[in-house]
Amino acid sequence: MPKYYEEKEEDNRACAGIREDFKACLLQHDCVVKEGKMPSECLKEGHCRALQTSFFECKRSMLDSRSRFRGRKGY
Repeated sequence: MPKYYEEKEEDNRACAGIREDFKACLLQHDCVVKEGKMPSECLKEGHCRALQTSFFECKRSMLDSRSRFRGRKGY
């Protein structure tokens, strides 16, 4: 679920909730915090895979012509 804050700017871009959670997952993961690696390196190792897949599905659903009827995937 997306994390909502009262003093946060509203992001109206597509897949904003998943994008925010995916970014937070990567930046708070031990791979980045303790080991000091780049988030892209941690992605290659397979961290935050579920959110990465959800973000990909949400972005892909924007190009799918069936999404006109079904709506975008994600939150």
